Amino acid sequence: MLPLRNILCPTDFSEPSYEALRAANELALHFDAHLVVVNVIPTVPLLAAPVDSMGVNLDVTAYVNNMREQTEKTLAEVAHERISDQISVRLVVTYGDPAIEILGTADYESADAIVIATHGHTGWRRFFFGSVAERVVRNSLCPVLTIHQPESERKEPREHELVGHQEARG
Repeated sequence: MLPLRNILCPTDFSEPSYEALRAANELALHFDAHLVVVNVIPTVPLLAAPVDSMGVNLDVTAYVNNMREQTEKTLAEVAHERISDQISVRLVVTYGDPAIEILGTADYESADAIVIATHGHTGWRRFFFGSVAERVVRNSLCPVLTIHQPESERKEPREHELVGHQEARG
């Protein structure tokens, strides 16, 4: 694992992912490593030809291209604002299932480590939405550093903060 030469850090432009990017930035500076920052645009299944409010068919290709351009622009802005100029950075935008794309990008980029945010979902939200970070940890071929959501951003209590959880431990 050490020394780290290639670090991958996914971002979904959320505050927790910016915390992970901060940690990846520090690691990259410490190890003089290359940083790959990836954003995955989830695919949206089309059940029928999309139409606008006037009933006009929309150009899906133009929509997808526009989404990619906007994502690339935002990713470049985030990199400029949040990553040290001393770090070699590669920005990647891809489409698909976030966990699968993150793992595929890590493999393609020969990542020595992945730094990923956890959004701190518990209970039904985690069950319903799943956890990209958890799937990455379970399936990664390289070490994964998980960065928890900042305390100030948490909307749900941690498990040990749940009422009755302490009594259940005995």
